[in-house]
Amino acid sequence: MTEERLVQVNEGIAGSRADAGIARLLGISRASVATMLEAGLVTQNDLVIGKSDSLLAGAWLRVVLPKPKAPLTLIAELVSDLKVVYQDNDIVVVDKPAGVAAHPSVGWDGPSVGGALLALGITMSTGGVAERQGIVSRLDVGTSGLMVLTRTEIAYSRMKQAFRDRVVDKTYHALVQGHPDPSSGTIDAPIARHPKHEYKFTVAKDGKPSVTHYKTLEAFKAASLLEIELETGRTHQIRVHFSAFKHPLVGDTLYGCDPKLAGKLGMQRQWLHAVKLGFVHPTTGKYVSFESEYPADLVQSLALLRGE
Repeated sequence: MTEERLVQVNEGIAGSRADAGIARLLGISRASVATMLEAGLVTQNDLVIGKSDSLLAGAWLRVVLPKPKAPLTLIAELVSDLKVVYQDNDIVVVDKPAGVAAHPSVGWDGPSVGGALLALGITMSTGGVAERQGIVSRLDVGTSGLMVLTRTEIAYSRMKQAFRDRVVDKTYHALVQGHPDPSSGTIDAPIARHPKHEYKFTVAKDGKPSVTHYKTLEAFKAASLLEIELETGRTHQIRVHFSAFKHPLVGDTLYGCDPKLAGKLGMQRQWLHAVKLGFVHPTTGKYVSFESEYPADLVQSLALLRGE
C-alpha cells in the first residue's frame, strides 16, 4: 500500500532543486526522491515536477511514497566453482566465479558470495546491513576473481578504512576492444550514475573522482589484454572508463561492446578478472597478497585470439 504526504515548501528549501529539497524536507535519500520524481509521483501545486525543477516558496507538494520493499535476506547456497583461497579468524579471501553476486540485491535472485560462505559454515562480521555482512568491497556479478570479506568487527572497520584510504592493491586483467593509445597510461575521469539508466554509470563532471592505471600486456588483431591497477574503486569503474575511452571490454554489452567479437570468442560476460589482491592484514599488521588464475572462458577466448 502506498503512502501519500502533503507538505508545504518552507523558506529553507525554496529555490532548491526538487530532488535535493524534498530529500531534506522528508528525511529520505536524494536517490529515492529522484526515482519518485522520475516516476511522476510528486506534484507541486497540482503540477507534476521533475528532479531539476525548482521548489516554490509556499507551494504545496503532494508526494506519493512507493510501497516499502521487502527486506533482503541472505540465503545459504553452495556455489561449486567458488574457492576459499584463505581464511583465518578475521578475514576470508575467495576466488569468485562469474555469475555470482557479492551480496543479495533488488532484482537479483541468483547465488551470492555471502550465501555461499554461509552454506560452508563460515561466519561473517555483523557490520553493515544484514545481507552485506562482511562485505568491504565488491565485484560485479559478471566479473570473476579475488574478493576479501571480514569475519570480525575490528577487521571490518579496519578493512573498510583501508579501502577508503586507497591502500589496498587491486590488480585486474581485462580484454578490451582495439588498441589503447597510449598503450600504457592513466585514465582520470569522474564517474556518476547514468542519468537515464538505473544500473549504469558514466563519466560526468559532477561525478566522484576515479583513477585507473593500465598497461598493455598483449596485443591482438582486434583486442588488447591489459593489466589494470585501480587507485579508486567506483562501481563499474574499469568498464566505464574504457567504454568512455572508446575501448569497451570484450563481452560488455551494457557498455557498448561489439557483440560479433564477443560471440566469436564465446564471451557471455565482460572479460574482466581480479587477478591480484594485496593489503595489510587488519589484525596481524603483516602484508598479505593473493593471486588467481583465469577461469576457463577467459583462457579459451585468449587461445582463440592467439590462434588467429
